[in-house]
Amino acid sequence: MEEAKAMLRKVFLTENEMTFPVSGTGSAGMECCFVNLVEPGDEVVVCINGVFGMRMAEVAERCGAVVIKVESEWGRIIETEQVAEALKGRNPKLVAVVHAETSTGAQTPIEEISRITHEAGALILLDAVTSLGGIPLRIDDWEIDAVYSGTQKCLSCPPGLAPVSFSKDAMKVITGRSSKVQSWYLDINLLAGYWGGNRVYHHTAPISMNYAFHESLRLILEEGLESRWKRHLDNHLALKKGLKVMGLEIVSQEGHQLPQLNAVEIPDGVDEAAVRGRLLSEHDIEIGPGLGPLKGKIWRVGLMGETSKKENVCRFLNAFGRILNDQGFRNETEAAVAAANEGGAL
Repeated sequence: MEEAKAMLRKVFLTENEMTFPVSGTGSAGMECCFVNLVEPGDEVVVCINGVFGMRMAEVAERCGAVVIKVESEWGRIIETEQVAEALKGRNPKLVAVVHAETSTGAQTPIEEISRITHEAGALILLDAVTSLGGIPLRIDDWEIDAVYSGTQKCLSCPPGLAPVSFSKDAMKVITGRSSKVQSWYLDINLLAGYWGGNRVYHHTAPISMNYAFHESLRLILEEGLESRWKRHLDNHLALKKGLKVMGLEIVSQEGHQLPQLNAVEIPDGVDEAAVRGRLLSEHDIEIGPGLGPLKGKIWRVGLMGETSKKENVCRFLNAFGRILNDQGFRNETEAAVAAANEGGAL
């Protein structure tokens, strides 16, 4: 347990004492952060540009918060100016932002949002489910007060744990609450005893998951965070280069595209579900459909953790291009694979 906490601090780039894996998936991490930090009647600003911003808003409402929504078109980022406008004349307790929106492939810059949040006297909460281990995430440098993630994305660990971290300011809020945390299971005041030096029994932890988590963190640190971030970016650029040769694009906002989650446009006249079905049944490759307003408009191609490899990019492009050709979208599949394999700048 102590080794896992120490390694997790290194991956989160934080010195926060309260850094540990919650027993549950990423959504449990989300609930853990909200139920501990929010009391009924608190004002909470929630930034929404995809499915998981919407989920944060619903969880905050279930905690009794007064939710102020800051919304952007799906596939675009939350702009700092939008958050600044929402903070005018208000004194919210919390501002919640999705760093890497899994449903759209957009990466929202956080540093300036964090700065104006603290100037307004609020805490900042970050959803890092898809970003941890895949792109730069600097909890202490960015002064993030609370963050949650999941194990099954860029950590390449089975789903079942939610890494979280709470700053000293966040812990003051949690220990100074006027009401009990609404969830006994996710109450940090109790979990601190279990994950602290006293090892006070709280619940039966998923021990096999903790061992898997320990190993995933060890492998990340063995590779090195900077090297890992670069690997994800290089393979994203290789994919993007191959798609360009095919005549396709990644449709999330240019300059803010996630390297680990690629939102690929669906050409006119192509049966997107049939393409996904053939990729899975004939090539053992699974990609995701679009969600919400992007349903039927994009495929979501993950290049996360151990799956983010040049050979996987090329294998995907080869199968993908041939299936698209069969559907009438003519493309130079072999040239696309060669371009991706060559890598380098677009």
